[in-house]
Formats: sequence, structure tokens, C-alpha cells
Amino acid sequence: MVEQLARAYPDAVCELDYRSPWGLLVATVLSAQCTDQRVNQVTPEVFERWPEPRDLAQAEPGELEAVIRSTGLHRSKAKNLRETARRVATEFRGEVPCDMEALLTLPGVGRKTAKVVLGEAFGLAAGIPVDTHVRRLANRIGLSTAGHPERVADDLEAVIPQLEWVEFSKRVILHGRRVCSARRPACDACVLASSCARVGV
Repeated sequence: MVEQLARAYPDAVCELDYRSPWGLLVATVLSAQCTDQRVNQVTPEVFERWPEPRDLAQAEPGELEAVIRSTGLHRSKAKNLRETARRVATEFRGEVPCDMEALLTLPGVGRKTAKVVLGEAFGLAAGIPVDTHVRRLANRIGLSTAGHPERVADDLEAVIPQLEWVEFSKRVILHGRRVCSARRPACDACVLASSCARVGV
């Protein structure tokens, strides 16, 4: 499956637009229960107004909420981003930390977000980020029966070689968006059809 997905999506990339680890961290926090496309429409204004962690830490809460409102959960995201920005600016000297435990101390940063930042920004395979697409495909293919993202991640990390974790996640996400959709999976066009358990299909 890893090889089939690699052939199908050789140039898979993170679909969040970013220019730095800090930019990716902010975009990933904003992407919770929101599409990457919507986040990419919002982040240019965020970074135009508050380019660095120290700037975002001092943002007026109402102004930040207004800018990110369309991503959903705007009040909690604004609160988390301001506090995360403050801590990155003061405790980490303006640099996003590149280890899991430090990232997990930041408000709004869970294991999925930390895995995305470590894998994409730092090239560190700290785990397989599990979003709705990865969870759905892992269940449908038969690689996991779990519902909780971290349990799904545990199941995938037990069978997928660690060197493939970062790229595997991006390829599965693309496959979920383009072929294996939630309601109408295109099984006749799927490169994994011969090995897929088709659970629930």
C-alpha cells in the first residue's frame, strides 16, 4: 500500500500554505475542524498584521477573532494562538520548538498538530498525523478498527515503516480527497482496490 500510494502521489505536499515553522504551526492550529483551503484564505491577513510570535501575542483579541472567524471556533483559537505566540516569543526565543513534548505544552497544540509541524517543518518522523481522511481510510482499508485518532495512529505506526510516516499521511489525505471520499468512494479508480477490505462500503 505504501508503494502504491507513493506511485500514485509522488509529489504529495502539505496543502497548508506556510513560509516558516511558525507559519505552519499557526495554520495547523487554525485547521482544526476547518478546510485547508479556508485556512489558506485567512493566514495571509494574519501574518500581514501580526508577522512574528511577539506581534500575535499582543494582538487585540477581538481583532484576531474577526480575522479568523471563518475558520470556526474563532474565540478559542484566538485565545490559544495568542498564548502560544506569547510562550514561543518568551520561552522559546521566538522559535517553534522541534520536539514533541515542548510542542505539546503549547495551548491548542495536540499530538496531531505536533506531528504535522515536526514532520513538515523539521523533517522529523514523530508519528502519523491522523485527520478525518486518514482515520476514514485506515478504517475502510482495514488497517485499524479504532475511532480515536491517536488509537488509529498507533495502529498505523505499528505497520507503516517510520521512514514513510510523513509522506504516507500526506498521500492518504490526497487519496481521501480525490478518490476515497466519505460518501461515494471511487473504488473502480482506486490504486488500493485489490488490498482494501472495503469496510462499510
